[in-house]
Amino acid sequence: MTGRATAGARALPYAVWALTRAGLLLCVYKVVAVPGPDVTVDVSVIYRGWYEILRAGSYPLNDVTWQYPPAAALAVLSPALLPFLEYASAFFVLVLLCDALVLGLLLGAARRPGMRTAGAWTWIAGVPLLGPTAYARYDLMVTAVAVAALLAGARRPRVLGALAAFGALLKVWPALLLVGVRRGRPARRAWSAAGLTAAGLAAGFTLWMPGGFAFLAFQRDRGTEIESLGALVFHVARWFGWEGRVEMNYGSVEFLGPYVALVSRLALVLSVLAMGWLVVWRLRARSFTVHTAADAAFTAVLLFTTTSRVISPQYLVWLVGLAAVCLAFRAGRIVLPAALVLAASGVTLLEFPIGFAQVVASEASGVTLLVVRNGLLVAASLVAARRLWRAAVPGARSGKADEASGAAPGRGAGQPSRALR
Repeated sequence: MTGRATAGARALPYAVWALTRAGLLLCVYKVVAVPGPDVTVDVSVIYRGWYEILRAGSYPLNDVTWQYPPAAALAVLSPALLPFLEYASAFFVLVLLCDALVLGLLLGAARRPGMRTAGAWTWIAGVPLLGPTAYARYDLMVTAVAVAALLAGARRPRVLGALAAFGALLKVWPALLLVGVRRGRPARRAWSAAGLTAAGLAAGFTLWMPGGFAFLAFQRDRGTEIESLGALVFHVARWFGWEGRVEMNYGSVEFLGPYVALVSRLALVLSVLAMGWLVVWRLRARSFTVHTAADAAFTAVLLFTTTSRVISPQYLVWLVGLAAVCLAFRAGRIVLPAALVLAASGVTLLEFPIGFAQVVASEASGVTLLVVRNGLLVAASLVAARRLWRAAVPGARSGKADEASGAAPGRGAGQPSRALR
């Protein structure tokens, strides 16, 4: 009886994952209709168009909506691995396989000492909370690389560095995975591996075909995306006669008009301040445990997502994946911020695609959803930053907290905590 119960408990995550992912596939294959705009257009039209250009031997040099590092070409070209399927169908299948890979990594990690299945359950629940958008962008593929990097990093910092570099060339943000690597030899190994991998891959993509880094000049005239934190200013301003407009710009729906440039600059200032805080944290941090790298990566990506002038719905996939890694560690300190991110993911589905028309029109219902979603992200950012600081910076926490995290207060930079011995 005990054996059957144990086998059933082990099979439960796979069963729930299969059920929820079947629902997502029904949505992206349009068997089940989801209210709002068709989220699969990016794959069937935009990605497919880029696919043809890339196959011809060049990056989309004349398309300002191509705003991705050179390795993104691999994600766009990946449906060629399944030539017997139509492009969009092949893309969805590959995203499903990456989704399954993340689940397998998290459940495999749960069998290690000091780990648990909470990370896997976070992933199982978090992805469907975002609805079909999670499968209709290549962000889940990037998240799979990030999850693999962090789970490997506790024992193999060089693997963390190499995968973080590869992820950064897919979509930039995985570079932040390196911010929390333990000082000393692990950091040197991770950062040197990242530098060598990035240099090698960049050179390879440059030789492969022209235009790999043209995306760097494609965002100079961006406005403020209507789902971002700064956009709330203009949603409210429209109620009082603001003369700006909403347009499709650089591949997203943005506000354009008076004061938009100012708010965009303020968003950039907030991102710079977030970077400054991370630098100060890195310089002052002394207590590193096995989960510090994951906690720091989650906090860093959360800060930059929240302060960005663009918060696309698929960005929440990154946060769900990083939150899942954080919660995979029994001693992790990011439980509340992770819960807030999951709540924000559910609200995001209501905002896009279901209530997107109301958001575009700045109707009260749409603005309310944005206030709630962005408010949850702000709260998660502040709580995560506070907990990361108190966990690693000497003098920022009590002796009881030190004991709970498994690290002695005031431990030197070159001395590993008990959890890492």
